[in-house]
Amino acid sequence: MSLRFLTAGESHGPALVAILEGMPAGLPVSLDGIQSDMRRRQHGYGAGPRMKIEQDSAQILSGVMDYGSGPVTTGAPISLTITNRDHEKWRGRNIAPLTTPRPGHADLTGALKYGYRDLRPALERASARETAARVSVGSLCRQLLAEFGVRVGGYVASIGEIDVDLTDIPISERLVRALESEVACPDEPAAEKMSARIRQAMTDRDTLGGVIDVYALGLPPGLGSYVQWDRRLEARLGAAVLSVQGIKGVEIGPAFANARLPGTQVQDAIELAGEDLVRISDRSGGLEGGITTGQPLHVRAAMKPIATTLASQRTVDLAKGVETPTQYERSDFCPVPRAVVIIEAMVAFVLADALLEKLGGDSLDEMRPRFEALRRARLSDLPMDGADHVFWPEANP
Repeated sequence: MSLRFLTAGESHGPALVAILEGMPAGLPVSLDGIQSDMRRRQHGYGAGPRMKIEQDSAQILSGVMDYGSGPVTTGAPISLTITNRDHEKWRGRNIAPLTTPRPGHADLTGALKYGYRDLRPALERASARETAARVSVGSLCRQLLAEFGVRVGGYVASIGEIDVDLTDIPISERLVRALESEVACPDEPAAEKMSARIRQAMTDRDTLGGVIDVYALGLPPGLGSYVQWDRRLEARLGAAVLSVQGIKGVEIGPAFANARLPGTQVQDAIELAGEDLVRISDRSGGLEGGITTGQPLHVRAAMKPIATTLASQRTVDLAKGVETPTQYERSDFCPVPRAVVIIEAMVAFVLADALLEKLGGDSLDEMRPRFEALRRARLSDLPMDGADHVFWPEANP
């Protein structure tokens, strides 16, 4: 069994739609949990004016039924829809063609690929508005992971040149503090500086990017694989996170910092604590050889400053064939705080898929005993008996 999802819809169309296939039967669904994640995507200091219009609410149309004790999944594809309230302002309106591509957006590349004479179709579909559908899917995946004790959460690690100092704050506490911050930052002094920096960007008619950290806690070892390139969990996580609008870089753990160190300072040494195999560090980000180690999984995403700025940029009017300033389309000044839940959603989707791949089964009742039988990081769970061979006795005459 594997998970997959598709989204459809435009930024100012009637609605966004998502279809999630492969979710096992019997998962209790928290509608409040989905709505909570949808609200997190809408709120955050630096958000643009559209967030005052939209009040996103995901409606489940299929794949979930309520038999009196609450909604549960049926095993069928789950379809969700999110109405665009802003659509009413655009419906029937005579909108002039957009012919001046904005640097940093898909306006020009979309026209070159699809042959548009009006750039707006590219703007409409490439818009980060689409991520509202992803968050609804990710929320369901988060609920599946929670059934097996896995928690996914994140926070803002930097905005512009402002970095956090989290030396004495445990990961679990960071995730809680981030939910209470208007910039999704668990370091209060840094959060205040971030807010001030965003205000300065607004005054400067400019935008800001930053770095987002997402953790998965409680993962068992053994998810993912090294046997093929596309089954390595680093590759799957990287592709999923890089698919989010504005994300231009991904690292697993402190990968770029590790690249500057000698190997003896980078690996996570293995020690014994009774029967348990333990690590005293997590510089690998919770993955070795494309497989989870059982440590906290750590994904970092670099988000560029959003390309739409109040200050005009240089472009070309494709209809007139002359250089011209860009036309402003409303947008965020800093989308980073709002993007935390989006990165969480994509990480949750990949991990839920990897868990289903490992466990198999069509229902939660089938999956639970298989999860309990998973190998853990302890000596008694490993098939080592001191023999001279493991798989190929003919090689050891």
